[in-house]
Amino acid sequence: MTLITLVLGDITRQSADALVNAANSSLLGGGGVDGAIHRRGGPAILADCRRLRAGHLGRGLATGGAVATTAGELDARWVIHTVGPRWARDEDRSELLVSCYRESLRVADELGARTVAFPAVSAGIYGWPVDDAARIAVETVRAARTGVEEVRFVLFDEAAYAAFAARL
Repeated sequence: MTLITLVLGDITRQSADALVNAANSSLLGGGGVDGAIHRRGGPAILADCRRLRAGHLGRGLATGGAVATTAGELDARWVIHTVGPRWARDEDRSELLVSCYRESLRVADELGARTVAFPAVSAGIYGWPVDDAARIAVETVRAARTGVEEVRFVLFDEAAYAAFAARL
């Protein structure tokens, strides 16, 4: 069974086998967690992302998908990039958010990662209500068949931390 832990803080300051990046489909950096990971991780992450875009991900990474790159200067071996869905009041996109966690754990298993740190995917600039994002994240990780020993949710503020704590 996978141990689930919570941390209030900055995901770029975590030490883990893999850090999950809430990326945009371009994989070329952006705001929020994505921008922070690219800034702190340095140019090696962007270089790997550009290689992926020049290859099989020429059109970018699909929402719900996941792919790994080097972690550059971060205290991790890999960054697993996943593209979360934007929240929409008139359309249920929860399966895409579930896919972000499942696919990230699948990639982590392929890499042999034992510790994985996740942000609250889609709960920032993509507007997903944090209580629902927490429910989906925790339920999906609990149900996952994975070799990952610890999933750490690194939460950016006290409201997100409280939402995830309520689900544990």
